[in-house]
Amino acid sequence: MDNSGKEKEAAALMAEAEKKLKSSQSFFGSLFGSSKLEEACDMYVRAANMYKMAKNWCAAGNAFSKAAHLHLQMQSKHDAATNLIDAGNAFKKADPQEAINCLNRAIEIYTDMGRFTIAAKHHISIAEIYETELVDIEKAIAHYEQAADYYKGEESTSSANKCLLKVATYAAQLEQYQKAIEIYEQVGTHAMDSTLLKYSAKDHFFKAALCHFCVDMLNAKLAVQKYEEMFPAFSDSRECKLLKKLLDAYEEQNVDAYTDAVKEFDTISRLDQWLTTMLLRIKKTIQDDESDLR
Repeated sequence: MDNSGKEKEAAALMAEAEKKLKSSQSFFGSLFGSSKLEEACDMYVRAANMYKMAKNWCAAGNAFSKAAHLHLQMQSKHDAATNLIDAGNAFKKADPQEAINCLNRAIEIYTDMGRFTIAAKHHISIAEIYETELVDIEKAIAHYEQAADYYKGEESTSSANKCLLKVATYAAQLEQYQKAIEIYEQVGTHAMDSTLLKYSAKDHFFKAALCHFCVDMLNAKLAVQKYEEMFPAFSDSRECKLLKKLLDAYEEQNVDAYTDAVKEFDTISRLDQWLTTMLLRIKKTIQDDESDLR
């Protein structure tokens, strides 16, 4: 069956579902109301899946939303939430804002039922839509923070930390350095006490130190000393050695030494976009200071 055939079949199912609804509202229908509502629900879901196959995402989302509405009428909260998630996933492909609305409604149902881990997962989905589709980083941060809160409440520390690291990445990009530093230090401290995560602690302290450096060189120097005392393995890391070279270059106001240290580090560990941005911001402060002295 081609797409237009699927859409026709879906539209027929929708019409049939509407008919069931109307008859369930009549006097005799109300005696058998719930079974008619259930049949209408099934038809909406079947229609939604037909629309999905035809790639008509908005129609699929609408049909899932209608099924959710009926499930709520029948007090089937879990089924309603499932329909809303399906609606959200369909709308993601055509109407990101409507996807967020559906996911938010599902989250309300899940939190009401005490299902915080599932609610957290869908907060992450919303954050990702804000990141990629709607490019509203402040809102993405808010949803990652909410997800982290719910995970923490359920003792899922590693899932919470994953969300918090996203928050820190964006906070630093938005020059909210203090917020980023607190998260990197908190996650780094948690990692260094775990045999599995120990290796990643140096990355978190490295990023925290770079955020300090963006604010103030002296703070960065003190932070590096603090991290070495807390986590002696940090001293031997290439990240720590790079920080010390950068601090020296900054004190000497030597842009070339700064650039060479970064290049040398980059030949072994490729710098990602975030690190490149932070290192360039710090380099710019050396160049600005240099021109001030002239």
